[in-house]
Amino acid sequence: MITQTKNTQDKLTPEDAHQILVEGNERFLKNMKTQRDLQEQVKQTSKGQYPFAVILSCIDSRVPVELIFDLGIGDIFSTRVAGNIINTDILGSMEYSCKVAGSRIIVVMGHTKCGAVKAACENVELGNITSLLSKIKPAMDIIKSEGIDINDSATKEIVAIKNVHVSIERIRQESIILSHMEKVGEIKIIGSIYDVSTGKVDFFESPILSKINNNLLNEEFPSIV
Repeated sequence: MITQTKNTQDKLTPEDAHQILVEGNERFLKNMKTQRDLQEQVKQTSKGQYPFAVILSCIDSRVPVELIFDLGIGDIFSTRVAGNIINTDILGSMEYSCKVAGSRIIVVMGHTKCGAVKAACENVELGNITSLLSKIKPAMDIIKSEGIDINDSATKEIVAIKNVHVSIERIRQESIILSHMEKVGEIKIIGSIYDVSTGKVDFFESPILSKINNNLLNEEFPSIV
C-alpha cells in the first residue's frame, strides 16, 4: 500500500476518499490487513503529510480509527473527543485539515454503546464532563420532542445516531470555510456509526430532521446511502 503523497491526494475526489474508507472497513471485517512497511512510511511522511480524510470519532478505546479502516501512517487526520462532539478547536482542526492540508472528506463517526451518550441521557454532572455532555443535549431534545423515553437502552443508540447528525449540522453552520468547500464539491461531509459488536461502519447522509422517525426505534441503524 502506497503512502499518500501530494500527487495521489490531488487526484482523489471526495467520492474516492469515501470509497477508500468503505473498502478499508471491508478488509477489517474480513481480517485482511494490508501489508505496510510502517517504518518506511515514517520516513516517507517525515517531510510532509497529505491525508485524504479527517475523521471525528469518540475517544472510546474500542474505536481505533486507523485499524477499523485499515489505514497507515499519513492517511488521515484523526480527531477524537468523547461523544464526537463539535467545538471551536475541532472546527479549526477540520478547517486546517481540508483547506490547508487538502483532505477530501470529513467523517463524523459515532458508535454503539457510547458511554458519553449514556452519561448525557442519564444527566451525569461531574467537573468538565458536564460541559462536554451538554453538547449531546440537542440530540436528546430531538428524541424527547417525540415523547420517546431516552432512558431506554435502544433509544440511546438512536440518540448516538442523532448526535452525529447534530455534529454535522454544527460543522455546516459554524464553519463558513467547510460549508463553502462542501457546497462547491471540494469536500464531502458524511456521518457514520461504528458497531462495537461487529466492527462494521455504516455510512449515511446527514440532514437534520425536526422530528425523529419512530420507525428508527425498530431498526439497528438508519438507512444507509
